[in-house]
Amino acid sequence: MKTYLYILVMALTTYLIRVLPLTLIRKPIKSRFIRSFLYYVPYVTLAVMTFPAIMDATNSPIAGIVSLIAGILLAWFGAGLFPVAVCCCVIVFLMELLF
Repeated sequence: MKTYLYILVMALTTYLIRVLPLTLIRKPIKSRFIRSFLYYVPYVTLAVMTFPAIMDATNSPIAGIVSLIAGILLAWFGAGLFPVAVCCCVIVFLMELLF
């Protein structure tokens, strides 16, 4: 019975989070601060979910850190998503072999 209650509460929470902004905000948002905040929300959410996984996905946190730094540098210098992902995977694989 508790499980169904938990599922119901989570369903309501998810529903309200998605529906309330659509029903309450009908005019265009003119505030530059709020618009820039909303623009960066998806990126911040992705970073918050991804960063801990990078550190915990490997047997050695050093391999995750080295891969993260390499990925940041490759992306900074213009490499695409696929080459960055492949390079990071190869670096983690090699670091796991060494440590």
